[in-house]
Amino acid sequence: QPQLAESGGGSVQSGGSLRLSCEASGYDDPYYCMAWFRQGPGKEREAVAGIDSGNRMKYAESVKGRFTISQDKAKKTVYLQMNSLKPEDTAMYYCAVKSFCVVYRDRSMSPETFVYWGQGTQVTVSS
Repeated sequence: QPQLAESGGGSVQSGGSLRLSCEASGYDDPYYCMAWFRQGPGKEREAVAGIDSGNRMKYAESVKGRFTISQDKAKKTVYLQMNSLKPEDTAMYYCAVKSFCVVYRDRSMSPETFVYWGQGTQVTVSS
């Protein structure tokens, strides 16, 4: 059973930065997408950014130019560098992984298509 462990959340002021990490264990599929999602209070879970085994990336419009997703395949870890944070970025952030995926396909970042999820890490941005 694959397991995902997020870390790096916290509380920052508007304009600040955080770096989230997601380490995968027990997952060896060579063709995968790993993605970051977030869910704010009273909101639906939404995709933030995704990366696939070919290092292709995809971002939500709301975070383009501010967030950067990257991966270290040797460490089986995906990162989300978040800069210029805004109060509306406040949410629980989750990472997830699925097989046989490339990020540019339709619905590649739909949360209902991901099987394995981490427990989440809270990000709070104050104004």
